[in-house]
Amino acid sequence: MPAGVPPHKTIDDDPGIEHRVEMCRLAAQGHHDWLEVSEIEARRDGPSYTVDTLRQIHASQPGDELTFIVGGDMAWSLPAWREPETILELARVAVAERAGARREEVREQLSGLRGAGNVDYIEVPRMDVSSAALRQRVRSGQSITYLVPDAVSDYIQERRLYT
Repeated sequence: MPAGVPPHKTIDDDPGIEHRVEMCRLAAQGHHDWLEVSEIEARRDGPSYTVDTLRQIHASQPGDELTFIVGGDMAWSLPAWREPETILELARVAVAERAGARREEVREQLSGLRGAGNVDYIEVPRMDVSSAALRQRVRSGQSITYLVPDAVSDYIQERRLYT
């Protein structure tokens, strides 16, 4: 779910939401039986706040149980997000560890929030690759092969995005 206007960061040389949605579609190719791209935030005017997205999903699918998957670095910053306790009421949060935000650090950071018990830690192979690092690699002419699906790498190269 690409954010239309991310509230917490600016993207250097942002190619625009249309390109970011298409790159998500390309990344999801071949996995349509269990993975799809949502444009909820891409269609929203103004900043894309997670709490608003979760409210919108609950309104359209009130019986669904939601899990919000996030890297440890983003989970660590959750107390600074808009309405973090409401986020924890609306969805379970599944956290994947990343460099600089290990499970214990995230747990301590979130401990003061009501609903901190709705946070799960998932075991996935740790890959400390961020979107900022990928964009920097493209800008400096380094390969992103094996870091993103080939179709996404080709799309970026063909359209000269992030250069």
